Amino acid sequence: MTAVIIVIVVVVVLLLAGGGFALARRRRSQQLEEQFGPEYDRAVERSGSKSEAEKELADRRKRHAELDLRPLDPQTRERFQGDWKQIQGEFVDDPGGAVEKADSLVTTIMRERGYPVEDFDRRADDISVEHPRVVENYREARRVRDGHRNGSAGTEDLRGAVTSYRSLVDALLDERSADDHGGGPGRDDGARGEGRHREGDHRDGPRGDEAPRRDDGPHRDEHLGDGRRERESAGGAPTDGAHDNDGSRR
Repeated sequence: MTAVIIVIVVVVVLLLAGGGFALARRRRSQQLEEQFGPEYDRAVERSGSKSEAEKELADRRKRHAELDLRPLDPQTRERFQGDWKQIQGEFVDDPGGAVEKADSLVTTIMRERGYPVEDFDRRADDISVEHPRVVENYREARRVRDGHRNGSAGTEDLRGAVTSYRSLVDALLDERSADDHGGGPGRDDGARGEGRHREGDHRDGPRGDEAPRRDDGPHRDEHLGDGRRERESAGGAPTDGAHDNDGSRR
């Protein structure tokens, strides 16, 4: 009789342990899915295994927590914002050049924040921990940049790439993001629903008059940079190399 009781107790303990392990795994899966959002789905699809995908995402989070990330000081943030405005202003006359400069600016901001920047895939993985929605914009923009280099990207592709780069620049310069993660990124409370709900996805279209536009029609002067618009509205002459409304150069 005593042996039977011992067997029953052992079985109950094993069942409880197994149930606790399964519950812990389910909770871990839920946390990763909430934190990484679409990046979680991408990892599962790419690896073909949910367990392998979750291990990779957990490793990203752990590595991210070990980074010495730092917020930008106000002057540096303002300088980068000015650099971005200049890139947008140059898009009309040089879409490909604007994309190249946008890609370079993102790398510069990441380096300033303390991210390792030697490898693109590593950069994308690190960004995905804090910005799981925006990171896919980054990958798409890089694909367009590479397409431009081999001659396969059109103007609309380049416009979309600059808009995608803009979403990442906004995220990297966001003071709330820097404050939340600069001192200790990769916390478990980073799940916060950010992956599914927090970050905006700018691939759906330009935001007002802030996104670059290209218009070869008679109203092209509407898309000049802010400074040139102000000068022309005040009756001043445009800067050297500006375009008349009919597209001819002065």
